[in-house]
Amino acid sequence: MSMHIEAKPGEIAGGILLPGDPLRAKYIAEKFFDSPKLVNEVRGALCYTGKWNGEEVSVMGTGMGIPAVHIYATELCTEYGCEKLIRIGTAGGLKKGMKVNDIVLSQATSTTSSLNDHWFQGSYAPCADFFLLRKAYDKAVEMGIPVHVGNTICNDLLYRDERFFHPDLWAEYGIIASEMEGAALYTVAAHYQKQALMLMTIAGGPYVTEQVLTREEREQGLDNMILIGLKTLCEA
Repeated sequence: MSMHIEAKPGEIAGGILLPGDPLRAKYIAEKFFDSPKLVNEVRGALCYTGKWNGEEVSVMGTGMGIPAVHIYATELCTEYGCEKLIRIGTAGGLKKGMKVNDIVLSQATSTTSSLNDHWFQGSYAPCADFFLLRKAYDKAVEMGIPVHVGNTICNDLLYRDERFFHPDLWAEYGIIASEMEGAALYTVAAHYQKQALMLMTIAGGPYVTEQVLTREEREQGLDNMILIGLKTLCEA
């Protein structure tokens, strides 16, 4: 059984949303799910299962960073039979003209991490599941929500020596956003032949248009991302 998740077999749905913040998992379950049930609170990684529009779905907070996501994604795939894993989180925008609350679909993820270096004799490039990516894009278009689709960068460090991190260079090669979990999620999904996707809301970044948003505006921006994720998991 899982070392880090106390849910019983069958208590976690095959489709799951993965925010970094456990309290965002709680918010999603309470606002969007019918009859949400708390099935895990080990280490504060809150996981809820309920129904959205009649379909069973789960949400679980993973914490921050590659190691945490690698642990939870692995155990969700191997111990709980999760087939579709969608990370929903925030990111820094690296594309000129982006605005706070813009939404990004990560097509693939470059990384500054050594996560995969010891497994491969070359550089492994983990990517999203095409069918989830296409479906999420279509759902966003149906909702009238513009999205940016492209390569993203997954970093080991949030507080780093800026002499050794060059956003201009990443941006020059088409990297559109920076975050800290995607390489682990996409690698684990590839290993276990599961479907994975990253949906992110832009929270700032060196090229992002400065905006002063109210709490309600920020919440609505995150809600748009959450709804795209739910529709991707639960609708035809």
